[in-house]
Amino acid sequence: MTDFLAALNRRFALAGQLTFVQGPGGLTVAKVGNAQAAAMISLSGGQVMAWQPAGESPVLWLSGRAKFAPGRSIRGGAPVCWPWFGPHDDEPGFPSHGFARTSPWAVERTEALPGGATRLVLTLQPDDGARAMWPYACSLQSRITVGRELQIELATGNQGTAPCVVSEALHAYFAVSDVRNTPIHGLAERVFVDKVDGGRRKVQDGAVVIGGEVDRVYLDTAADCVIDDPGLKRRIRIHQEGGRSTIIWNPWAEKAGALGDFDPAGYLGMVCVESGNALDNAATVAPGEEHILTACYRVEPLT
Repeated sequence: MTDFLAALNRRFALAGQLTFVQGPGGLTVAKVGNAQAAAMISLSGGQVMAWQPAGESPVLWLSGRAKFAPGRSIRGGAPVCWPWFGPHDDEPGFPSHGFARTSPWAVERTEALPGGATRLVLTLQPDDGARAMWPYACSLQSRITVGRELQIELATGNQGTAPCVVSEALHAYFAVSDVRNTPIHGLAERVFVDKVDGGRRKVQDGAVVIGGEVDRVYLDTAADCVIDDPGLKRRIRIHQEGGRSTIIWNPWAEKAGALGDFDPAGYLGMVCVESGNALDNAATVAPGEEHILTACYRVEPLT
């Protein structure tokens, strides 16, 4: 591990901005710190685990009981769901949300950007088991920009001769003071699939207010989503491009307790607002083309 980290740092470290360290569970982690923000990014899963703009409390929620080990998903941060979202359509034994969030990723490049932000570009490195589940000539790259805003671009390239269909999401967990008092705006009048209610299709009336288990896929969404948090006196704005679905998730007490990697009351301090292409909105990538899902997060004062 020491030699591996040394080699990564010789090639990709950015003085005063980015270094590679051994993180929890022995995971290799990119530690970013610039004048605008701090972040932690795991090369296992290509996952942003933490992001905190200067002068703000953490924006991404990470469970105090998260499990850290190669090949395991990490509870919190912004996991990458790809190349399918939720259970596989035909193979129930395949992992939920695909294999990208548990696979190793390689560093392609790092950049200190004009203006002070830091960019890290990662490429998915699927093993033979992952290739057997997804036998398509597709690549996946994550371009992560850490600054006053956090931007994640998920780029699917089709090097094959036939179209491929991808469902995907950036499964961001946001830290809130109390999810019961943090309405989510931007989804009014959108049709959603209510997974808690047998997959029934409904229409959102006003803001999303969470007071129990929520697992919804909102279809054909275009507006920004905004989480208003009076307790932290801030607003989290989620803007996406190349994505047509927004997923809202909170497991609530019983399901969170059954998962085993949640703090006892952790579900009250988080909400997932995920940007992606799911169900009816799955993306078709033509041969030789690239599809990019972009999610951009920023904090604004709540006035």
